Amino acid sequence: MTASTATLAETAKPRDNKRPQVLDSAARYFREQGYAASSMRDIAAAAGMKAGSMYYYFASKEELLVAVHEEGIRRITKAVNAALAGPAGPWERLEAAMSAHLASLLDGGDYAQVVTRELPRDDGPARRRLIGMRDDYETIFRGLVDALPLPPETSRRHLRLMLFGAMNWTQHWYRPAGDTPEAIARAFVSVLRKGDQP
Repeated sequence: MTASTATLAETAKPRDNKRPQVLDSAARYFREQGYAASSMRDIAAAAGMKAGSMYYYFASKEELLVAVHEEGIRRITKAVNAALAGPAGPWERLEAAMSAHLASLLDGGDYAQVVTRELPRDDGPARRRLIGMRDDYETIFRGLVDALPLPPETSRRHLRLMLFGAMNWTQHWYRPAGDTPEAIARAFVSVLRKGDQP
């Protein structure tokens, strides 16, 4: 490699990307302090950068919250889709998806906590975008619930909403020394299946 080629290779190297560190810091602050109390300056300091440098990656704190939601939902979706790769029966598939959702929510990670708790208070574009992301994720469970062998009069929409409410509320009572996410999912599905029995 010639000197000129080496110089070109050096200049072609991508700029140092601290976006992942910024997202991790933001997720932690939003979870611990809440969105309103978290400052861009504190998030930047935790990511090891100056406050002004934050705006290279995100134009506003609201945009940063949207990005944290996107990453959190991406992670949960990946876990749920992976869990669905094995089971074939409708009840088994629902249990696998619920187990993956609960494991993502209860593993102590920051992203899932932010996804289930933090939305901008005003009904602006960011809030509507975040709700849209959640709706997209919930389509996975819409398909799973629609596939269940339930009585015709069952409101599948209300069942799905009840499931999400129950799953997301577990973070308020879950204890690591107690039931595992898999056991909780199994118990939830067992209760539901009682209506499937003759």
